[in-house]
Amino acid sequence: MTAKTVTMIAALLATMVSLTSCGNTIRGMGQDTANTVNATQDAGRRVDRAASR
Repeated sequence: MTAKTVTMIAALLATMVSLTSCGNTIRGMGQDTANTVNATQDAGRRVDRAASR
């Protein structure tokens, strides 16, 4: 293998690792957003129940 081939393979591997990391980050952000929405809705329900007593 030539130096050019080794460099190309290393660059491809680095790109794949970066893209995988981005995918995990985006998935985690989606889960955090969903948890925030759920917590906000639960808080709203609790306030509504307390106000109607």
